[in-house]
Parts: sequence; structure tokens; C-alpha cells
Amino acid sequence: MAHRLKKKTPKSIARMIFFWTTLVLSTLGAANAIYLLVLKYSGNTEMCLGSSGCWTVNTSPYSEVGGGIPVSLLGVLAYLAIVAILALESRIRFLSENGPLLVLGMGMTGTIFSSYLTWISATKIEAACPFCLANLVIISLVLIIAVIRLVRQFLNP
Repeated sequence: MAHRLKKKTPKSIARMIFFWTTLVLSTLGAANAIYLLVLKYSGNTEMCLGSSGCWTVNTSPYSEVGGGIPVSLLGVLAYLAIVAILALESRIRFLSENGPLLVLGMGMTGTIFSSYLTWISATKIEAACPFCLANLVIISLVLIIAVIRLVRQFLNP
């Protein structure tokens, strides 16, 4: 039997681009959050790459929630959850139907929380952490792509 390649339509190509872009961004976000988590527990200020604000923010009381849970750990878990949703969208019907909505919710929550923490850094801690700012950019891009994916899903079921 001859195996025929599926012809890719512009819709399927766009879907793949959004999928892979979100996957790459979420992987970068997880790596960034792991870096901040290692920094928090190692105490190695050299990891801040010359930015004293990084250390100041990462050791402030705002770097933990719920009595000692590092915010960076929440970031790792959130990004890995997004990666898992994306990886399972094609295998689990619930995720194929609701995955874009779940990623939108996580992206929105992450963007709001990261924006709040950035505001805290600037106004209360008076320090800037480049890795935290990178996280805000990454999760904001995940949110933007999630909005596009969800709109496309409703317009092109």
C-alpha cells in the first residue's frame, strides 16, 4: 500500500505554528523558572549575572506564597502543565476540545500574577530582576497566542 502524505492546508500550518510557538515559549518559561528556583535555593548570587536586583527580588518576602512556596516553583509547575496540555491535545478528546481554553486561563492567570509581581518589584522592592521580566514577556506571549488559538478554534471548528 502506498502511503500518501496529507496535504497541509494554511489552517493546519497556522495551527502547527501556534502549537510549536507555545510549546517552545512554555519550555523556555519552565527553564527560566527552574533557573530562578535554583538561584533561590543555592544562594549563588553569581547566577544573577551582575544584576543585584535579581537577588533582591528573589529573596524578598514576595518571592514566596502560602507560607514558603517559591513563586518560581509555581512558574515551573504552570509551564509544565501547559506543555502537558499541548502534548496531550491530540490524544485526549477533552484536551483537544478544551486545551486552548485551559492554556488561555493559565496564560491569563500567569500574566496577571507576573504583572502584579513586576509592579511589586518596581514599587515596593525597588529592584528589577531581568529573569522575572523575561517571564512576564514569555507568559504574555503565551497568553496572546492562546487568545488567537481559541478564537481560531471557535471560528473554524
